[in-house]
Amino acid sequence: MSQQITVGEVAGAFGVKGWVKIYSHTDPFNNILNYSPWLLTDLDGTREYEVLSGREHGNFIIARLAGVDDRDQAQKLKSSKISVLRDSFPPLESGQYYWADLIGLRVTNLEGVELGVITQMMSTGANDVIIAKAEREHLIPFVMGVFVKEVKLDEGRMLVDWDADF
Repeated sequence: MSQQITVGEVAGAFGVKGWVKIYSHTDPFNNILNYSPWLLTDLDGTREYEVLSGREHGNFIIARLAGVDDRDQAQKLKSSKISVLRDSFPPLESGQYYWADLIGLRVTNLEGVELGVITQMMSTGANDVIIAKAEREHLIPFVMGVFVKEVKLDEGRMLVDWDADF
């Protein structure tokens, strides 16, 4: 079975006809609408919802989900995590990576020192940043060719030009 990747969260109801307001984690943020079905997970478990329609609304996405027909039903979905199956992601060009695929890679520098495992990725506006943790945490700019020298997804590793003491 394909891995589930969290792509957003339900912020609450929107209007009275069952639409939901979404915080999207995709880039650009409206890409979340390219995936259906959504798997919504809360304390009661995971349920699948077909996305019937949606659009940008300010800094949010609003969406209409199959089977959610009024404000009360939509409000019950508040705080649900939205996931999609990894297999539904479109293929990328060579040298491009989804953050979800980088999480868990072992990071080693050019001197052969293991800097840790990627636990998180962060967007800073200028460039993305790798957060690799071992005994300590390393924040490494994700700049291919400059700091990131090699990504081997099939081997679960990344080679970086980064000082272990930095």
